[in-house]
Amino acid sequence: MGWSQRDGRTESGVRTEPEPVFVELDEDGRRSLLRTETLLVLALSLGASGVSALISFIGSLTKPGGLKDQAATLNGSYAPGRPWLDLAWQLFGIASALVPVLLVAHLLTREGAPGLRVLGFDRTRPWWDLGRGALVAAGIGSAGLAFYLGARATGFNLTVVPEALPDVWWKFPVLILSALQNAVVEEIIVLAYLLRRLGQLGWSPVAALLASSALRGSYHLYQGIGGFIGNMVMGVVFVLAYRRWGRVGPLVVAHALLDIVAFGGYALLAGKVGWLPTP
Repeated sequence: MGWSQRDGRTESGVRTEPEPVFVELDEDGRRSLLRTETLLVLALSLGASGVSALISFIGSLTKPGGLKDQAATLNGSYAPGRPWLDLAWQLFGIASALVPVLLVAHLLTREGAPGLRVLGFDRTRPWWDLGRGALVAAGIGSAGLAFYLGARATGFNLTVVPEALPDVWWKFPVLILSALQNAVVEEIIVLAYLLRRLGQLGWSPVAALLASSALRGSYHLYQGIGGFIGNMVMGVVFVLAYRRWGRVGPLVVAHALLDIVAFGGYALLAGKVGWLPTP
């Protein structure tokens, strides 16, 4: 059975779809493809969040009153007074935010790499990842809190409200899931995937470090200048750790622990201790 060159019909006269044609790319074509891929992944995920955060920050700057008199809520209710509907929206938001990570895993597999395993996100060294992640979280957590309190006191940051969920049974499970989602999305895309792609595109290690760190700071800009600077510094530390260990797993653990403590700690302590700012 052969193909007609004219209309794509078989010799029997039955029309079928032609076989896909895969074109071999030269080096410039391969880089162009990777560049486009990277931009699309970022546009569907944290690159878009960076633009959104910039618009939000401009709105805060142009609003009457200082930044510290305004609040940035991280985990709020989607359906106040309707807990089951609220839970459905919370779970939908967490699940849909993970889709770009699945896209990255698919793209890496098509590249010939073993999915996210090539980035060091697997279960081969769980205790190693957990131990180093906990050490990173302990070091960054205390310094980060002090930096936030100082930035807010000097008027460079909004009052960050890590959670404003209703007091229902699913509050803390959702906060933990939200922390895990943040950690997986940010560290897979902004740290491991972006560094891999920028390296393949010929960026220098310093330029890639600055790009990854600046992007991390950009999508926290809605918190204020303090949020931008603090997260950019955190990005530098994470890039250096990732390059040293060759695994993103410990940084996912560290980020998850930082957010779990921030979300849960605020839920337990807000309004009960004087040093924790509230709106």
